[in-house]
Amino acid sequence: MQIRTGIALVFLVAFAFVAAEDGDSKESIEQLVVETLVNPETCTITSEMGDTLQIHYTGRLMDGKVIDTSLSREPLVVELGKRSVITGLEQALVGLCEGQKIKATIPAHLAYGKRGFPPTIPADSTLEFEVEVISLSQQTPWQKLVNDVLPLLCLALVPTLLGLVGLYLYNKAHAQPQGKKKSKDKKSKKK
Repeated sequence: MQIRTGIALVFLVAFAFVAAEDGDSKESIEQLVVETLVNPETCTITSEMGDTLQIHYTGRLMDGKVIDTSLSREPLVVELGKRSVITGLEQALVGLCEGQKIKATIPAHLAYGKRGFPPTIPADSTLEFEVEVISLSQQTPWQKLVNDVLPLLCLALVPTLLGLVGLYLYNKAHAQPQGKKKSKDKKSKKK
């Protein structure tokens, strides 16, 4: 891998380390590294969780082998926060502008981890994605309500519903059965 000067060098020195494995050198990183390749002239809106992006991407292993690309297809639609892409790529897509192009170097634990994605991606593979943001749509107030407030409301309702079910079962267990009360009344009348 050719080391670039400037900020990229600082990131690589800060986060990369080389580990010897069976006599072979294998480059690995510990944290996500995002490098801007192209910045748009104007950027008024940046992507946030909940926004929808259309992106073109090319994913590679660190040896340069292409594992996937969208360049021959329609752009990939990614709603941030829905985990529709690997964690490292989703994190790299936050804070971008429409028209921006980045290179994200994603450590294995933010990609496919120890299991990999056989046969294409070996275990513990660091991945490199070049991504171009084709379009950016901010989430609507309704989407924000559904994505942010509704889950919290559901979390509040679960203990309430469990409490009500528990109260119902408690009252049912401690209530005197109707059938036994009537039979006791009949026995006392017979005497």
